[in-house]
Amino acid sequence: MSRGGSGGRTRVRTARGRSPQSTRWLERQLNDPYVKRARAEGFRSRAAYKLIELDERFALLKGVRRVIDLGIAPGGWTQVVRRAVPAAAVVGIDLLPVDPIEGVTIFQLDFLSDQAPDLLTEALGGPADLVLSDMAANTVGHPQTDHLRTMALVEAGAAFAAEVLRPGGAFVAKVLAGGADHDLVAQLKRDFATVKHAKPPASRKDSSEWYVIAQGFKGRETAISPADGAK
Repeated sequence: MSRGGSGGRTRVRTARGRSPQSTRWLERQLNDPYVKRARAEGFRSRAAYKLIELDERFALLKGVRRVIDLGIAPGGWTQVVRRAVPAAAVVGIDLLPVDPIEGVTIFQLDFLSDQAPDLLTEALGGPADLVLSDMAANTVGHPQTDHLRTMALVEAGAAFAAEVLRPGGAFVAKVLAGGADHDLVAQLKRDFATVKHAKPPASRKDSSEWYVIAQGFKGRETAISPADGAK
């Protein structure tokens, strides 16, 4: 399937039934240092290092007790949370099946379904300290359409975060090149003390993904109060 290339780079031979695009993807995976590191350190995906790097910059996991992971599959981000704060309650949701993670409640369900918000908040047992969203819509190859579909997920995640976060909590979501749109940024700035965009080193340079990091949730009357979470 593969052979060594110059400089130790693994080259992949084109195989019958494999498209050139698939061959390029496989070659990139085999030569990706983050993929190799993830395998060595027991993470399910290279995406784990995106959260690790964002946490190093923004201290997202410091002192968290309750975390919601939107778009949890395959589980790399939740693995990072569990290793950093083993005592934290973590609840995740994804359309795709996810292998169990010790101490984590996982729902295989569309986050946009009517029952999803209640299931997540009930399972968490109180106001969240951190809402993570690595969700992205399936691409159709049309940049404007892909952007609109992904931003719809980000907006839904932000609205949900405003309902479940405790005052001082944080929301992190994947967005595409250009970051969150003006209206969403304006809403986040109303809801949070700081709103920033970042592209962690683990995010491939040729990828259009960025992350919006909103910290210091100001609280809303509709948000779950600490007293409610203690019942």
